[in-house]
Amino acid sequence: MAKRRKEGDEEKEQLDFQIPKFDEAAFIKRERRNIKTLFLSFLFGLLISVICFGFWVLIGENFLRWELVLLVGVVNSIWLKYLFLKLNIDLADFGRKGWLSSFVTYFFTWLLVLIVLVNPPFYDGEAPHVDVVVLPGMQEPGGDILFVAQLLDNVGVNTDGITLTIIDPNGTTITPVFTYEDTILRYTYTNPDGLLGTFNYTLVVADVNGMKTTTTGSFTYGTDALEIILAASRFTDLTSMDVIPIKADERISKDNFRVYYTVNNGTELNAKRMDPNEKEEYETSAEFEGWSPNANHTVHLYAEARYYFLNNPEEFSNIVQDTRVYQFSTSDDPNIGTEDPLVEWNYSLPADKQLQNTLNYPLPYPRIQGATPGFELLLAVLALVIVVLLVKKNKKHPKS
Repeated sequence: MAKRRKEGDEEKEQLDFQIPKFDEAAFIKRERRNIKTLFLSFLFGLLISVICFGFWVLIGENFLRWELVLLVGVVNSIWLKYLFLKLNIDLADFGRKGWLSSFVTYFFTWLLVLIVLVNPPFYDGEAPHVDVVVLPGMQEPGGDILFVAQLLDNVGVNTDGITLTIIDPNGTTITPVFTYEDTILRYTYTNPDGLLGTFNYTLVVADVNGMKTTTTGSFTYGTDALEIILAASRFTDLTSMDVIPIKADERISKDNFRVYYTVNNGTELNAKRMDPNEKEEYETSAEFEGWSPNANHTVHLYAEARYYFLNNPEEFSNIVQDTRVYQFSTSDDPNIGTEDPLVEWNYSLPADKQLQNTLNYPLPYPRIQGATPGFELLLAVLALVIVVLLVKKNKKHPKS
């Protein structure tokens, strides 16, 4: 009987529970308040971004430019509370969620609008980026110099604002006629007077807004860019074990360059470095294919300077040819001309898969740099945040 009475009491308690009445007026008031604060946060972010843009322009090329502007944007977020109070917005039950929505809307609006303002077409704060290379940096008499530059700018390079001047060792100023196409400037200097010494150049590049970048440098003509440095007696009766040392001036290229030679105008034979980290000393021997025993050989010596601009697969190269012609004679050695020629490093293969006869120094190769994530991601995040908030605020409220 007691158990039945207890069950009856529980049923009575359950029957006494009532669903709270939905306060439609309070719900509408709260949702209107939230939408109003969201809209005000957006407008306030827009206003502060314009103010920060003026601050950005006034600061100029200060190394703390972004940090200072970011500080201004973050500190000004505290004015949101005073703005809401000044407009008599009821913040009694606003809560952390409401403040977080307001600050996120303000911050992303401020950041994205500022990013748009500090970039073209509204603002151009960057001079053209100029990457210049001369190939080779040191040339033998009779050779030419390939002058190449990559010109990049966020608003566009003014072709009429490009000037290139060269001053020869005698102090004479030369104004070359160059070509410019697809961001690449090219010019070949032939040194028609056969002058030796250092030549200085100046390249000035302006964008369509008049911002300029000036680049200076030099190249050299000399008779000792390349040479084989054997004693006279070593040019005769070579064996396969004899080392043929080669000296190259490191000014041939700021990057690694290939040293090679031909025997009797045959195929190119690469020379390896004596020290893989030393650009001036190379060596070879008569053991490689192209040489033959008990014979006379005519050797021409060369160096190839290469260069690749970042994210541009096109190869730019030029050749240095030693003005001397070398005469060798080989002994009756059966090991002469039996070894495979040295080959360049194959960048498509891992280190442990390279051929045994690979050169002991790497040569320039195309450099591809992945794109840095842009501000489109921030824009997408902001759009997602706003859409979620608006959908949430405008969804149909439960019926009473």
